[in-house]
Amino acid sequence: MKAPKIALTIDDSGWATALPEAPAVARRAARAALRHAGLPAGREVEVSLVLSNDRNLRILNRDYRGQDKPTNVLSFPSHDPVAADAVELPLLLGDVVLALQTLLAEARAQDKGAKDHLAHLVVHGVLHLAGFDHEIASEAEAMESLEVQILHRLGIADPYAAPGAGA
Repeated sequence: MKAPKIALTIDDSGWATALPEAPAVARRAARAALRHAGLPAGREVEVSLVLSNDRNLRILNRDYRGQDKPTNVLSFPSHDPVAADAVELPLLLGDVVLALQTLLAEARAQDKGAKDHLAHLVVHGVLHLAGFDHEIASEAEAMESLEVQILHRLGIADPYAAPGAGA
């Protein structure tokens, strides 16, 4: 796979204060996920990351998933058959949108570093764009296993391990 193009938008200024390293962490995690997602070799790939907030994620979650509450990450895969079939055009995978407040609250509640949790959520979201899912147990197991492998390569502990396990 050619070096991916990763567009990053920050639409909440709170990221700069709460997690100034977020853009670098998110890009690094996205690149790692794309490297190990089994995408076609030789294709140029594009992904958009949006560092947002609970208010925006709540609206997106309500409008696209019917759940009127904020969530940590949402993935919006692109379905562009022309780009998918034309090898000379970039493969536009889609958008991953993250909520700062939920991410920080989850990191505190799970006793995880916010940067590590951000990396995990980006990896999770990008894998969704690449076609991975967790709706059935076997798919969830495969996706979680790949997430753990990618995060390990980034120096991040297994986010699914019980607190204190293996530490």
